[in-house]
Parts: sequence; structure tokens; C-alpha cells
Amino acid sequence: MAAVKISDRIDALRVQMRKRGIDMYIVPTSDFHNSEYVGEYFKARSYLTGFTGSAGTAVITQEEAGLWTDGRYFIQAQKELEGSPVTLFRMGEEGVPAIKDYVKEKLCEGGCLGFDGRTVSGAAGESYAQIAKEKQGRLAAEEDLVGVIWKERPPFPVNPVFILEEKYAGESVADKLHRLREKMEEKQATVHILTSLYDIAWLFNIRGGDIAHVPVVMSFAAVTMETCTWFVCPGALDDKLRSYCADNHISLGNYEGIYAYAEGILADRKVLLDKNTVNYRICSSLKAKIVQGANPTEWMKAVKNEAEITNIRNAHVKDGVAFTKFMYWLKTHIGKEEISEISAAEYLKARRQEQELFADLSFDTISAYEANAAMMHYAATPETDEMLQPRGFLLVDSGGHYLDGSTDITRTLALGALTQEQKLHFTAVCRSNLNLAAAKFLYGCRGTSLDILARGPLWDLGLDYKCGTGHGIGYFLNVHEGPNAFRWRQLPEPDRDCVLEEGMVTTDEPGVYLEGKYGIRTENELLCKKAEKNEYGQFMEFEIITYAPIDLDAILPEEMTAAERGRLNAYHAMVYEKISPFLDGQEREWLKKYTREI
Repeated sequence: MAAVKISDRIDALRVQMRKRGIDMYIVPTSDFHNSEYVGEYFKARSYLTGFTGSAGTAVITQEEAGLWTDGRYFIQAQKELEGSPVTLFRMGEEGVPAIKDYVKEKLCEGGCLGFDGRTVSGAAGESYAQIAKEKQGRLAAEEDLVGVIWKERPPFPVNPVFILEEKYAGESVADKLHRLREKMEEKQATVHILTSLYDIAWLFNIRGGDIAHVPVVMSFAAVTMETCTWFVCPGALDDKLRSYCADNHISLGNYEGIYAYAEGILADRKVLLDKNTVNYRICSSLKAKIVQGANPTEWMKAVKNEAEITNIRNAHVKDGVAFTKFMYWLKTHIGKEEISEISAAEYLKARRQEQELFADLSFDTISAYEANAAMMHYAATPETDEMLQPRGFLLVDSGGHYLDGSTDITRTLALGALTQEQKLHFTAVCRSNLNLAAAKFLYGCRGTSLDILARGPLWDLGLDYKCGTGHGIGYFLNVHEGPNAFRWRQLPEPDRDCVLEEGMVTTDEPGVYLEGKYGIRTENELLCKKAEKNEYGQFMEFEIITYAPIDLDAILPEEMTAAERGRLNAYHAMVYEKISPFLDGQEREWLKKYTREI
């Protein structure tokens, strides 16, 4: 985006700030639900700064404009902010202040700090309110100033809602509400306010289309021991949905009604909510005592039930067939016809669309050639679309939503000649991926306990990747889901670092990203299962549920131990067994070669 346009927008925001006496204004990447991905209506930070990544926060003063983002987006943000008045702050890097530290330093004595209280979490909003108080200043959290200057803002999303049948969900709404109320009782809470779009969709067994590739519905929910109210735009519901809600004893309220509801909760009540998710406007309006804690539904939906697990395995076979057909096509057509990053992604999408119960992509496909793959979340556009050549790497991170599950798979494919360094790094990433998948561990371990298994081969080479190793997967929901994850850094909130439970599905995706050169990532999904139980306790293990070849053209067998080669051979034998029945003769012969023992 033209730097002059960004400069004009920031100047226009500053005019609105001066009119209201606001000295500093914060624009996060968020909707009113703290969703990871947001609809077009909510891309205020992107509109203001020109940075299009899915994570970042802008802080604007009359003199400075800053953009904070994490390691996934450093390279992308640097390119997109070039020539603009926005300074990039690389989160977590040495000497880079955290957002709150910057706000505390730069907010003048007696100054006014502003933000839209609906787009900032209760926890963050309270921290900002404390800073304003310490500065003898004030907080202005009532107004969306970017909305004031954004004249051609896309419409607020209101799309049809549909029911996810119990044969896919595996549990009734009544049973889910019963379990939730048991957790509320444990916390001695009389009301639970739920604003996470993923948790609401899971709890009510419904899905929608209000965020691209995330089948959720813009809504809030409030649950008591006797009642359940769903605050949703009326236009999203047809008669079938209204009857469904009535049958499940779910009362309906208008979307904006959550704010009056929160204000009306009596002071003697106890409200269970997660201040890290529920927005500041709701939290600050409550007179009742807040019982802070992660949503019980977050933990409940992370542990997949038996029906979900069976369905997810089925979805992965279909997805593996689609990806294997794509890989066969790419490896046999590269150099013979024109293929670009975008056309490759479109071919893969078409193969997924052929599969039974396909609903959507689970996210925009990352199809990144050569140096573009060093940007972890690169998105090809018509302007950046690279033509693929019969050399180097293509990294493809992709997935599908099916009624029977969601998938997330990354493969890095050799399109032709590779350097010895590329093969060494590819092999190290493969070893990292397989070593984590082979873990056997005692119950009670967390993702932080196991992360070293993935990073070890890369740390041995003096390499690392600036992100976690893996994340939970939603069931036909957000492809990124907590609380389960693999990472080495401890999080400030202890309840976000959870024990790995049987039934949790977590990605395993180590990588190497060398700016200006290439990126490599290999990603499978792991299902956590119980192994043997003995005098030492309950052992746990993983089942790999992603089925697609890891490109043997880029492997250096001599860089792998005998055990590591055995793991790769066993994985490829499973891939051939699962996928080959769904391929034609030529594809099957090709797959036999690419799953051969080494």
C-alpha cells in the first residue's frame, strides 16, 4: 500500500485524537471477541498501518507511530511498512520494549490514553487503565476512532448459521451445558459470560461464516444454572435455527444486548469469565465479582471425544489423498508447464474440493517459493506471485475444513536441484518432526516439557525458529486452538500451559527460515493417547494422523540415525497403506517410490 496513503490515514487519526484530547491511541488486531483472525470489518490496524499480518498492535501518538508484531511476521512487516511513517517493533527481541512499557514511557503526565474498549481484552484494558492512573491521566475507551476516519469500511458480518449434527459433534448441547454448569459450580459462579466465538460454536453445535475460513458466528453467550442466552444478530438465524434454540432451551438476545445484560447482573453474583478474552467494555461494566479463569469450554473442546477422533482420522485420509495428488502433479509437471505460487495453491484447493464433506479451506494456503518461504505467513498476491522453476523449494502450508474435521499440513517440496545446505536443513527439520512424534512420556508433561525434542536437531546446528513448535486444532473451527501447544517459552498465564491429555490433537511443525534464501517446514498433526500404565505411572504417546509423503528428494539419509530412518520408513509405510487405495495406477506407482525405505 502506498506509504503516502498510510501517512494520510495516520494524520487523519491524529486529527480525531486532538479533537478529543487523546494523546495516545492503541489499535490492536482484534474484533469484539479477541479472535485470532478477524473479518474485513475489523481490520482497523491493517487499514491504518498497511501491515496485513494476522497479529500486531499499532500505537499512535502525535509524534510517533509504532507497530508491534511477533517473529512470524518480522520479514513481512519490514517490507510492508517500508517508506511509511510506521516504525516496526520486533516483539521479544533484545532492546525492544513491550507495548505496555512503551505506553508507560511515552504517555505524558496527565495524558489521555485511548482505545476502543470492545477490541481490547479486559486484562489488557485494566493494565492500560492503571498506567493512565499512575500518570494522573484518563482513559478514553468508548469510541472507535479508526471507524470515524474509515469511510469505505466493509459491512459488519452477518451470515447464515447452520447446525453441526451430533454425528459429527459427538455430544449433545444438553450434555455440554451440563458439563459447563458443573465447572461453574466448582468455581462457585452463578453466571458465565462467554465471548470466544470458537467456544460458543462448540457449545451450541453450530457453525457460521462470519470470518474467512473460520466457521463461527459473531455472538456472545451468558449461562446461568437455569438459563442460557445467546446474543446474536437476528438476521443470521432462520426459523430452523430458532426452533433448534428453543428445543435446546437457548434464549435469544440481540448481539449488542450483551452490554446491557452485563451491566444488569446484580452485585451479589459471581461471574466466571476470562479477562484475556472478554473485552474491556464488558469487564469494566460489571458490578458483580469476577471469577477469573480460562473458559471451561476451551479445555472441554480441546479433548476430542470418540466420535470426533474417528471423524478426524477420516478427514485426514481424504486430505492426505488431496495433498498427495497435488504433490504428484507438481513433481511431474514442474518445468514442463507454467506453474506459479497461486496456480499451485488453486490446484491443491481443487483436489480438496473433490473430497466428501469438504466445506472450506481451513486458512488461506501459504504457497511460498524460495525466499518467500522465509516469511512464515507469506501470502502470494497477483503482484508478488512467483513463477516456479525446476530448482529449489516450494513450501506449502495448507488445510481443509470438512464436516468431519479440520486439517493443517505443511510440506516443503524439492522442485529440482538443491544445495547441500538445503538438504542438510531439510533433513534436520524432518528429524525434528519425527523425534517429537515418537515421544513417550509420563502423564503430567506439558508442551514445554517436550519442545526440546523438536528443537534439538536444529539447536545442534545453531538454528531456531521464532514461533512455537505446535498448536491445538479445532474441530471444524479455528485451525489454531488452545490450550495445548508445544513451545519452549513459559507463558505468563500458568493456566495457558496445560497438561497434555488423551484426545488432544496438536501440530508438530519445526522449521528453518533464512531471510533472502528459503524456508523449510514439515508439519503433521499428533493425537495424544495413553500408552502403558505401570509402577512409574501412566505413560502417554502420540499417533501421527497426517498422511502425506515427506519429500525424499531432499533427504540426506547419512545425516539421520538408524532410529530416525526407521521412524521415517514406518511413517511412509503408513502413508502408502492409507492413501494408495484412493489413487490411480500412475499416482500409486509414484507414491510407492516416494514412500520407499531409505
